[in-house]
Amino acid sequence: MESVPPSAGSQVSRVPAQRTPPEELAPPAVAPAPRQPRRRLRTALTVIAAVVAALCLTGGVVGYLVYDRATTPDRSTPAVVVDNYLRAYLVDRNDVRANLFACDGAAEFEMLRRLRNDLAAREERFSTTMWVSWESFAVNQVDDNAEVRVDLTFSAVVDGIRQSDRQSWVFTTRLNDDWRVCSAAVAS
Repeated sequence: MESVPPSAGSQVSRVPAQRTPPEELAPPAVAPAPRQPRRRLRTALTVIAAVVAALCLTGGVVGYLVYDRATTPDRSTPAVVVDNYLRAYLVDRNDVRANLFACDGAAEFEMLRRLRNDLAAREERFSTTMWVSWESFAVNQVDDNAEVRVDLTFSAVVDGIRQSDRQSWVFTTRLNDDWRVCSAAVAS
């Protein structure tokens, strides 16, 4: 169907076109603003920072535990504590480290102290190095006390000749929170 214009005498043609004033018009539809890339970037940076912080915290905790385990002296059994004490006292000659394995208070190490002094004097007199080794741990444990028998071997090279001596020693140990060496004496 074709649309026919109104006739010249009709009222429709004489009525001026009615228009709504601009202030009464509905505001034009606003298209949603595009998502700002700043928010995505900020979110991504926040996630990355959180992951890095978690990794650093985890690494710090693991590092501390590894360091603590590596530096804590092993005093788990009577034989282990005697072994560590002998290494610190006779081989390394480190009294501070040896005290980590010794009983608190009055411990009886006078015979072992004399032995170490004698070894140092022999080294000086013969211009040699005295090596100390041990073997044959025999542990006799009764409740929180244990006696550890060990054979100490002292050896040196003097004038090109290897010399050695062997002595049996008895170490008494006691368990509190961990095992500690409380005395040392030549076995009778």
